[in-house]
Amino acid sequence: MPLFFRKRKPSEEARKRLEYQMCLAKEAGADDILDISKCELSEIPFGAFATCKVLQKKVLIVHTNHLTSLLPKSCSLLSLATVKVLDLHDNQLTALPDDIGQLTALQVLNVERNQLTYLPRSIGNLIQLQTLNVKDNRLKELPDTLGELRSLRTLDISESEIQRLPQMLAHVRTLETLSLDASSMVYPPQEVCGAGTEAIQQFLCKASGLEYYPPSQYLLPVLEQDGAENSRDSPSGPTDRFSSEEIDWQNRFSDYEKRKEQKMLEKLEFERRLELGQREHAQLLQQSNSQKDEILQTVKEEQSRLEQGLSERQRYLDAERQRLQEQLKQTEQNISNRIQKLLQENQRQKKSSEILKSLENERIRMEQLMSITQEETENLRRREIASAMQQMLTESCNSRLIQMAYESQRQNLVQQACSSMAEMDERFQQILSWQQMDQNKAISQILQESAMQKAAFEALQVKKDLMHRQIRKQIKLIETELLQLTQLELKRKSLDTEALQEMISEQRWVLSSLLQQLLKEKTQREEELREILTELEAKRETKQENYWLIQYQRLLNQKPLSLKLQEEGLERQLVALLVELSAEHYLPIFAHHRISLDMLSRMGPGDLAKVGVSEAGLRHQILRRAQELLDATRARPELPKPPQGEVLPTAPEELPEAVRPSAPCAELEAQTSECVVCLEREAQMIFLNCGHVCCCQQCCQPLRTCPLCRQDITQRLRIYHSR
Repeated sequence: MPLFFRKRKPSEEARKRLEYQMCLAKEAGADDILDISKCELSEIPFGAFATCKVLQKKVLIVHTNHLTSLLPKSCSLLSLATVKVLDLHDNQLTALPDDIGQLTALQVLNVERNQLTYLPRSIGNLIQLQTLNVKDNRLKELPDTLGELRSLRTLDISESEIQRLPQMLAHVRTLETLSLDASSMVYPPQEVCGAGTEAIQQFLCKASGLEYYPPSQYLLPVLEQDGAENSRDSPSGPTDRFSSEEIDWQNRFSDYEKRKEQKMLEKLEFERRLELGQREHAQLLQQSNSQKDEILQTVKEEQSRLEQGLSERQRYLDAERQRLQEQLKQTEQNISNRIQKLLQENQRQKKSSEILKSLENERIRMEQLMSITQEETENLRRREIASAMQQMLTESCNSRLIQMAYESQRQNLVQQACSSMAEMDERFQQILSWQQMDQNKAISQILQESAMQKAAFEALQVKKDLMHRQIRKQIKLIETELLQLTQLELKRKSLDTEALQEMISEQRWVLSSLLQQLLKEKTQREEELREILTELEAKRETKQENYWLIQYQRLLNQKPLSLKLQEEGLERQLVALLVELSAEHYLPIFAHHRISLDMLSRMGPGDLAKVGVSEAGLRHQILRRAQELLDATRARPELPKPPQGEVLPTAPEELPEAVRPSAPCAELEAQTSECVVCLEREAQMIFLNCGHVCCCQQCCQPLRTCPLCRQDITQRLRIYHSR
């Protein structure tokens, strides 16, 4: 875009026409007309004003140009004092000079097809104006001073935005023709305006309290007076008339010669002054051009420097955007691959879960396992089992109390920070008092209360159930993937990119459906475990003591017979390796295929995948750790095994679940997952069916639709982030 606006230069033909018309107007005996129309002028030249002033031109025609103002700088309107006809139609004038009333000799003013928005009030001083044409302009009203035009005969205001005529127009008694758009008039009414000029004048006169007279009554006396003067001037005889005419013509010719000589002298003086002015103007123009060239050169250099900096900045931004898009594409591809693996693993888990379920039913349904023998009653380790139950109940109660305290602390810190301290102290005191409870007292209470023994057995049953653990693990993985997908979607919105957005939405819907299915399976499995517990309760003898203690001990020590026989053949180092890698759920598979460390050294990742190990990272870790154990065994002699003593039963600790690094790149992982509503707390709730993780627990309560996709919320699921 150019920094400076240059005036449009006229064409060569228009420039030649202007020079010809100016020279023609300066010739001796030329008419009183200066016609510089169709010369592509953006302003009236100074020479035209000087010519009208010196040669006393009476007609100035400047139509069909590009004028935006009538007076250029350093020009006076008094130079046109002798002009009687001023034609300015087909230009781009937006306003007339405020002192246009100085043209007292003006009789015809034509400003048709311009862009005038108003008429100056001084137009009322044009007492000799007979014709005013303001057709096709942007006028909205006429000045009241228009009523002072006592000689106005023709007025054209059509094709404009005028809706009201001033009442002062009734004082113009010589008005013969008034042209306007009757359909757009408000005052006078449309029916009056449609009736003609005479009806409009009658309406205005009536509104002003004046008596209407037709224009002919004001024009006839003037014509009669002119006729009388003509009759008096005419002689009685033809001889006197011819002689007087000859004398008159001689006087006129002599006056013409004198005026011609005087005009020639004035013309020579004007040309001399004009030449001096042109020289000064040329010098000033040359200086101005040199200064302008210097400024333009400086501006060009600065502009080139800025454009170079902008181009470098744009290239850097394009490269950065390309890099981010590549990272996002890679992340989406990784997420898509992980979702496919999750779906495949879910199918495999369903197949393995059916096998495990049949094994579990075999263990539960066996009649000999349901009855408690006298030998088991005598061998009951009451004290140890009660201690394990007490530890299990203590851990369960502690986790619930800590979770309640954590939730209460988060809510009360926002709402009532000061008043919540006493309540929080009381809850923590309750936790401390529970932890400091006398161990012997708790154990004796557990030994006496059958309900507490049943609760401990139910908690251990849920924790030991392999199918329930696998469902929890899959739910946790899907929650992590949904959180990462939500972060990725927010990242895409911040970058204002729409690529592959449908793929993210489809992946999120697949994960949401899978999560709902797993939640149903989890609830169904808990119902099955409760049915097993009810069946055990029904088969319990009425007066049998320590029933739940014996069941608890049996659940700790006993596995299905077929599985126990298979696992006894596994090497202890291999069992420890799988436990270390949180892959103890693959123990039945390794036992079924009778895999040893020596066999693992000869197997590859593909062989483990065929066996049933689905995680790619876990396969490599198992093979690597097996090779390390074999190398260490070969490097040093095997140590003697310590004697096996009696193993004390304790509450089982849930082994950490295998964590496979499948998160997106570090940029997405490092982002804080904050609530999109309050922008303060961490996002903790999953909305179903859409699957977005975008709100905290406090902000999600009043919501009925998801803030990101505006879909209805059918279920809210709380997630707990590991810290």
